[in-house]
Amino acid sequence: MVDSASAAAAYPTVPLRPMTVPAQEAADRSRAFYDVMSQRRTVRDYSTRPIPDEVIEWAVRTASTAPSGAHVQPWRFVVITDPERKRRLREAAEAEEREFYAHRASPEWLEALRPIGTDWQKPFLEDAPAVIVVFEVHKGPGSPRPYYTKESVGIAVGLLLATLHQAGLATLTHTPSPMRFLNEVCERPGEERAAYVIPVGYPADHARVPDLRRKDLDQVLVRL
Repeated sequence: MVDSASAAAAYPTVPLRPMTVPAQEAADRSRAFYDVMSQRRTVRDYSTRPIPDEVIEWAVRTASTAPSGAHVQPWRFVVITDPERKRRLREAAEAEEREFYAHRASPEWLEALRPIGTDWQKPFLEDAPAVIVVFEVHKGPGSPRPYYTKESVGIAVGLLLATLHQAGLATLTHTPSPMRFLNEVCERPGEERAAYVIPVGYPADHARVPDLRRKDLDQVLVRL
């Protein structure tokens, strides 16, 4: 058994400085955050309007505050803005998507996608001013073994999307399969495995989105 003195030496601590928020203000803040986030939509049509670098940087900083297994922080965020590299990304992604829609997807899956209107064409990978490719970082020469990798990276991506939406930017979460081509496009080592491709930008003036409805609270919340 590790005594408390040894544990303190191995894992230094600092005083917790919690936010002190009165109950009513907490409810108001929660509602205000919901009101903003309820407007978040997946966008496929982007303006060429440039994005301030600082916004992307703060969004990645915020994503990196996510909890992770053993605090390994097993994520890498590759921001692509170079037009030629985005072109290569789109070409490789569309090649995989053609296979998906023609051969890999089950009829049930294709039927689920039908109302959304998606297909193998991914012009947003070139049109958006930035594309963030998120990698899981596994054990390698310069990286330790991660724990709960997918869960950790998934939470980080949720924070990333929320921050970008709060900044007035539109996003799309693209997950081509397989994703190994992204290591070459992004020049990343083998221990890094792509998990998400996220175009980021301002929506085009003509952008439209499916008229979707989210589940009611009583369909997703269970109190015990």
